[in-house]
Amino acid sequence: MKNAEELKQLVREKYSEIAKQPKSVNEKSCCGAGDCCGVDYTIFSDDYSQLEGYNPDADLGLGCGLPTEFAKIKPGDTVVDLGSGAGNDCFVARSIAGESGKVIGIDMTEAMIEKARANAEKLGFKNVQFRLGEIEDIPMGGNMADVVVSNCVLNLVPDKVQAFKEIYRILKPGGHFSISDVVIKGDLPASLRADAEMYAGCVAGAIQKDEYLGIIEKTGFEAITVQKEKVIQIPDEILAQYLDEEELKAYHNGSVGIYSITVFGRKPAVDPCCQPGSGCC
Repeated sequence: MKNAEELKQLVREKYSEIAKQPKSVNEKSCCGAGDCCGVDYTIFSDDYSQLEGYNPDADLGLGCGLPTEFAKIKPGDTVVDLGSGAGNDCFVARSIAGESGKVIGIDMTEAMIEKARANAEKLGFKNVQFRLGEIEDIPMGGNMADVVVSNCVLNLVPDKVQAFKEIYRILKPGGHFSISDVVIKGDLPASLRADAEMYAGCVAGAIQKDEYLGIIEKTGFEAITVQKEKVIQIPDEILAQYLDEEELKAYHNGSVGIYSITVFGRKPAVDPCCQPGSGCC
């Protein structure tokens, strides 16, 4: 497995390629970028087309859920989308937050930021902005967001503990997140987890569901709820590139699974560390 910086660079390169292609090309390619390389980036995605605010130019088919549908956004809210891509979730969020709200998209890929800004300009949105930055070091101050959303991105972040600490930091007291992400149950075969291409395709970066939820709890979030869960059906022709015949049989017959989950969590309205008698101030 590559180190954290090498993995980030791999993700940047792949998603820079994808940013230059329409969704139709991604769907026709077996890997979403360039020639056939074994990973289909769109097999995780859900259909956004019926949601208010949906813009097809911003939909690259890269998500694994519909976090904005579950995010309890209200008019006037400040919403932050982590890993905002071409702006898909930002524009859906803006349709709910309205003219009085504010939407900020964060992405570490310059090509995605450029595409998202161009989409926002075409739509004439003045209260949607996009910033280049990493989720482990979000480029904004603390206690600013009412809602944080993210769609199939945190699984690509090497340091998930730091990522959730940053989400906690930027949320206002009482603010909340709704995040769709990829998690696993059981032990994936080593060949499937270790492949760097599969990392960019969302699988090898995923961690155990219980570990994922445990990180959220340890960060200090409350009211943690799995709002939606679905199994990811990876076609055998993709799995066969990573598993031999016996491993493939074991994969189908065992308790191993790859899942998309949408998780809700809320930052306490009052920081427990600042309450009298807490002993941690």
